[in-house]
Amino acid sequence: MTVRVSSGMVSNRHSNANTPATAQEAQWWSEFDAAARRPLEQRLRYAFIKTYKPVLDDARWRSFASMSEYREWCSRELPDWLGYGRV
Repeated sequence: MTVRVSSGMVSNRHSNANTPATAQEAQWWSEFDAAARRPLEQRLRYAFIKTYKPVLDDARWRSFASMSEYREWCSRELPDWLGYGRV
């Protein structure tokens, strides 16, 4: 399989016929191959990053009587950057 990119031709990455189109692409493949060699347990441990979400993480649970009540709560309580607001 061959894919055209703006800087030239790139073949299937496992083929030795062509080299990567860019140095950046070569670096990405190198990093991917290094990650793929790690044990699955280690890859899963580093795959999920816990990020504190203000307000959402401050209570163990919440319940709402309706979706509109939930949406009102989100717009009133949550920061915009969390992305829970109406579009």
